[in-house]
Amino acid sequence: MPRSRARRNVNDTFGASTLELFFDLVFVFAITQVSHLLLEHLDWRGALESAMVLLVVWWAWQYTTWATNELDPDRMPVRFLLLVIMMASLLMAVAIPEAFGDKGLLFALTYVFIQVGRQSFLTFTAEPHTIARARGLHILHWFCFAGIFWIGGALTDGDTRILLWLLALAIDYGGPLITYYVPWLKKVSTTAWQVSSGHFAERFQLFTIIALGETIVLTGATTSGLDFDLTTALAFAAAFVSTACLWWLYFNYMATTLERVLDEAEDRTAIGRDIFTYGHIGIIAGIILCAVGDELVLAHPTEYLHAPELIAVVAGPTVYLLAFIPTRWRLTHGLPWRRISGAAACVLIGLFAYLVEPAALVTGGLLVLALVGVIAHEYFFRWHRRDAEDVDEARAAQMGNAAAG
Repeated sequence: MPRSRARRNVNDTFGASTLELFFDLVFVFAITQVSHLLLEHLDWRGALESAMVLLVVWWAWQYTTWATNELDPDRMPVRFLLLVIMMASLLMAVAIPEAFGDKGLLFALTYVFIQVGRQSFLTFTAEPHTIARARGLHILHWFCFAGIFWIGGALTDGDTRILLWLLALAIDYGGPLITYYVPWLKKVSTTAWQVSSGHFAERFQLFTIIALGETIVLTGATTSGLDFDLTTALAFAAAFVSTACLWWLYFNYMATTLERVLDEAEDRTAIGRDIFTYGHIGIIAGIILCAVGDELVLAHPTEYLHAPELIAVVAGPTVYLLAFIPTRWRLTHGLPWRRISGAAACVLIGLFAYLVEPAALVTGGLLVLALVGVIAHEYFFRWHRRDAEDVDEARAAQMGNAAAG
């Protein structure tokens, strides 16, 4: 098959393929593994390890999304590539609970294989002496360099592994910021990439749904093992409403806005990198923390939350709301003050819970009210703003008619 036929025409309109949706199933499991890792290690070291694992999972998934924005999954070589990456991703997810223990080498090797293997395919299926080949070589250099520290860290243990893997993460996450600069290769710019806005935005929306699905799974699984009395019913309702609020805050307005901004952007690559690749990390982390918090409240609704549990419960909505700051700033150089206010309210609720030690259900319920308050404030603000715009348009039309008369 000619090299060029593996690639899509980004000017065409296309959505996520069934193979891409099938591929995402592995990451449903991976997100579950991350949330369970945090649940079982509710301390600062556990939080650090869970965050590092999430960053690895995210980086593996989102690079594949960039690849499928360019490659056509209906082509047989691309189909085999995605299935191989899918199998490796499943092995990586299997290793997550013991990534900092006995399965560290499996975790690191599968991750490096995913990144280097996918990028090698992208690089060497591109025509020689083209921008696609040049940018592919740049990225491949970075993945190979980071791979040294991933595998090196896996061959150590304890704090040494953490330090080497933090360095590897810094290399992985730093590469796009300097467009994968390699001293002995010709520089590439962000214009070296082409992005199909509809497909790209849809893929990140689907991953957000995957993360939200984890909150549903944890809520349902935890509730099924409890006596369904009034207290459990209230905790269940609070958990569900919390998840619905997270969905609303992203999909009611933000998702369509981001897709439109990407579609209209002169430099889609920079926007895709900043508001999707980087900008969605905090959103996904916040959702996972909310899933963990919901499970903690559901499991012991009438008991007070100890400090590590309280931090996890409060951190979910707080991180989620604050995660929209970079995106808003990148697009408008403004700040989402309503969401910042909501995050501040969550912190105050956490302080109240620490001092007063109410039942976990009370703390969870207050946090849900904070999320509902943000949604209500944003909804009525936009409603009044639309009314004001309609009035202004009507007045302008009347003035135009009067002038014509």
